[in-house]
Amino acid sequence: MDWGRLPYHVDLYREGGAWKFRVNENLFNVRGFKEHTWRDPIHIGPATGPERLTRKQAQRVVWERLPFGAQQKAAPPPPSAMTIADFVEKAFVPEHVAIKGLAGRTHYRAILKHVLTPEEVQRVFNLDVERSRTRLKAIPDWPYISRLGLSDTRPEHIEGLMLAAQARGYSMQTVTHIRNVVSAIFSHAKKGNYFQGTNPASQVVVPGMSRKEAHMLSLPQLKAVLELMRYPEREMTLMAILTGMNVAEICGLQWKHVNLSSSEQHANGEVIPPRTIAVRKQWYRGELNSVKIGRTRNVSLPDLMFPVLTELGRRARFTKPDDFVLVSEAGTPVNETNIASRRLKSVGQELGMPWLSWHVFRRTRKDYGQRFGTRFVERVAAVLNS
Repeated sequence: MDWGRLPYHVDLYREGGAWKFRVNENLFNVRGFKEHTWRDPIHIGPATGPERLTRKQAQRVVWERLPFGAQQKAAPPPPSAMTIADFVEKAFVPEHVAIKGLAGRTHYRAILKHVLTPEEVQRVFNLDVERSRTRLKAIPDWPYISRLGLSDTRPEHIEGLMLAAQARGYSMQTVTHIRNVVSAIFSHAKKGNYFQGTNPASQVVVPGMSRKEAHMLSLPQLKAVLELMRYPEREMTLMAILTGMNVAEICGLQWKHVNLSSSEQHANGEVIPPRTIAVRKQWYRGELNSVKIGRTRNVSLPDLMFPVLTELGRRARFTKPDDFVLVSEAGTPVNETNIASRRLKSVGQELGMPWLSWHVFRRTRKDYGQRFGTRFVERVAAVLNS
């Protein structure tokens, strides 16, 4: 094992007499532009003093603390003998997938089951087959490409995967995800000099995607929806419409990042202005993580939102700085998926809006901003108070 060479997206550095490392997710946003998203730094050990670690010792600790563990990163076979399954297991997953957040890892695992066989996916992700709730099953006659050599893969192989997915009735979004994941595999292979030439996935045309109607709420519809809602979906809906926070940021909001007072407040070395929400964390799929750098911001509290949060702050429990603003009876963050399936669906059916979802509120806020400008909050308040 070469303890000296870390993946290109891992930064090992000294700060304040200590070794630290951080991981760059190197994500692409929806417009195709690269975002350099550094995750929170992780402390390794002392860099000075009698118990200091050398750089090589620190690098070894980094390998041991990376997702999937150092024991998973066996030396990959030479490029001439590298199959897609070999590369995914030995390089792509440990170096690219493993450092993603929970949502990213889950996405890759879900799509790779269309590229590799079920047994290979289970081995690559170290899945406990006996304890797993869902067991992967091979699809008869599915054109898996895992045993193809990297240098032997052609655009028609990838096109075969996409055609098989279409024939099985998968959405065009899933078909596109399959192409994009294969493209990511070959892009990573080129960076590591395991593959030369044109990325075969880049030569495959994605069929046109038919999109569903983008629903939005009129002001009277919003009022009707809120009148049928209760805690916590009512508070979540108001926060989404009035502040522009997404549902993961709303669920991950802690009291230490909410300043309801008329003076500045200090939290974790930061100054939060009066009557402001500091968007710093998000709760997604059971994990609390920092928001991406581009999403870090301070949001002024509209007058309509202030009494809602004030009332929540008066409850008997779960109002300490690290407690979440919206909580279950046990004090855990609310689950947006459960609320959407149980409460939003019920409200939507009663009002003839089966399409009601968290995305609808996000689009509604954008629509209000375009139609009413900066004073849309006053328009919303006027309708709700009428």
